Amino acid sequence: MANSQQPAAPISWRRNLYALWIAQTLTIVGFSLRAPFLPFFIEDLGAQSFEAQALWSGVINAGGAAVMAISAPLWGIASDRFGRRPMVLRSMVAGAFTIGLMSLATSPWHLLILRFFEGAFTGTVTASTTLVASTTPRERMGFGLGMMQMAVFSGASVGPLFGGILADQIGYRPTFVVAGSCLFISAIIVLTQVRENFTRPVRAAGPEDVSREKLSTLLLGSAMLAMIAVLFVLRIASSAIQPIMPLYVQQLSPDTGSVATLAGLTLGIAGLTSAIAAVTLGRLADRIGQRPVLLVSAIGVGLLYLPQTFAQTTTQLIVLQGLFGIAAGGVLPSANAIVANLTPAERRGAVYGFTAAATSVGGFLGPLGGSSLAAAVDIRYVFLVSGLLMLGTGLWVIHALKPGGASSPEIRVR
Repeated sequence: MANSQQPAAPISWRRNLYALWIAQTLTIVGFSLRAPFLPFFIEDLGAQSFEAQALWSGVINAGGAAVMAISAPLWGIASDRFGRRPMVLRSMVAGAFTIGLMSLATSPWHLLILRFFEGAFTGTVTASTTLVASTTPRERMGFGLGMMQMAVFSGASVGPLFGGILADQIGYRPTFVVAGSCLFISAIIVLTQVRENFTRPVRAAGPEDVSREKLSTLLLGSAMLAMIAVLFVLRIASSAIQPIMPLYVQQLSPDTGSVATLAGLTLGIAGLTSAIAAVTLGRLADRIGQRPVLLVSAIGVGLLYLPQTFAQTTTQLIVLQGLFGIAAGGVLPSANAIVANLTPAERRGAVYGFTAAATSVGGFLGPLGGSSLAAAVDIRYVFLVSGLLMLGTGLWVIHALKPGGASSPEIRVR
């Protein structure tokens, strides 16, 4: 079987990692610039009531995730056949155009349609993660994937903050143009700085359903199912909160003039603390094993969602979001590292594609469920339900990754 994953020189994986880190950070900044003002932009487009703004925000956020749940496995399989770098470029260029076109929207329907296209052709996190997992040495996997999650969380912290400031200073539509430009610059960085030594694998002799059977065996292992579950539920919980967070901030601070800026700070603080935690806990997991880091972090996420239900001020909410971000920063890199170590290198594109599909389903259900619950009952219940879901999943992970179990690889550097 052709070896398409290892770089020609040891320095190549570091160059790829740092270039992708910069590009992915800028990409997530672009995607998240719109988060703090999207409900208010929807109001300008005709949705006047709180219920309409909450529901439209949920549907628009969910729409792209629903399409991505279908497209992600297909792009993952394509990356195994044609290379991981082209998939990164495709996703960033597509995102630049779809987000930029949102500046021209005159109806909430226009945003929804563009989100459908965004979901079909983007997926930068999965594409970049697959490329890093395929070029990073096994003993540095926690560090490499921690860096990529740091990029995601860094962008998610800076993006909402600057998005809120830009929305208040230059307006909603110009901010979409800035967001699209961020993704276009990211694509240029990948095009000029990232290299991949990829040789298209030769098809194995024998019926094609044999390889499909091997893939299904990988995906249905108890440890892999637990990793998919924790990624799925974390995405449900985080995406349920995002579209209604600006409205929650508005409820807690009704007299604040710059609501978008304050909402951006509230959304961004979790990204900042997650960015620091991701690389720190990624290094720690390389030393002590991925399992203990994942278990503590998953339970921590659930426990830190619950008190946000009872926040009385935005200051309390910001502090709790910051603590929540630390726990969330340990979940994604450790879970992704376990997925990588459970998967043969030549099948990582397909497996990461399927995990991305599962998390995209979570990204579809979360905004719909969160916005519906907020509109029908109260915003606070969204945090309560999210915390309980995450605690239940954490208990499943504890059971599935029992020390010494056949399906529980203790992944550490020896």
